[in-house]
Amino acid sequence: MERGRKIYEGKWKILYETADPALLVQRFKDVPMLAASASQAKVPRRGAMKNQISAALFTLLHGNGIPTHFVRVLGQRDMLVRRLEMIRLEVVVRNIAAGSLAKRLGMEVGTRLPVPVLEFYYKSDELGDPMINDYHIKAINLATEDEVRTLSEMALRVNELLTGYLKDKGLSLIDFKLEFGRHKGKILLGDEISPDTCRFWDTKTNEKLDKDRFRRDLGGVEEAYQEVVRRIEGR
Repeated sequence: MERGRKIYEGKWKILYETADPALLVQRFKDVPMLAASASQAKVPRRGAMKNQISAALFTLLHGNGIPTHFVRVLGQRDMLVRRLEMIRLEVVVRNIAAGSLAKRLGMEVGTRLPVPVLEFYYKSDELGDPMINDYHIKAINLATEDEVRTLSEMALRVNELLTGYLKDKGLSLIDFKLEFGRHKGKILLGDEISPDTCRFWDTKTNEKLDKDRFRRDLGGVEEAYQEVVRRIEGR
């Protein structure tokens, strides 16, 4: 499938048209647009690793009844995806206190939550992606009440599936972000599922194997992402 005109470029991904108007090529970048730190710009094969991880997890979810935009891998950093009308929401599921949740609620990092916490964030760079609730979503017409219910149910089901799958791989799913879009009247899971959108900790040592390694300048970013690839692919 040949890449056509570039229609979107974000921090970590580029979307290209194809000969089929319902399909796009999603390319994962090795270096982000406007890298915030030197550590972000020095992760060899980052795009390829994110492509591998996302493809494997999308395939797992699709096989368990979660409709996704993923069609197939095209190359090291490219996957073929269904074209979506993206819903301007980030749906975050949290299982263990970390990051902003721990700070907001004054919880000790690593505290296991008695139930998964579901949060919505409005995708707006200008506003800093603020957290919003169901009423805000309806007030600014981001999604219908039925769609919000579908997003919530799908996100919690994804959490259930990934938590069990990753536990068998020696990985704790601390929290993660999902994005969804509309395709031919259905809501599909889109974007990516990778260490850039999830917190993965080793189940025995709590070693961080995700985005926090570069956010906190812990080093070993490439090695951490490679370890996630190795475990997911069962090497």
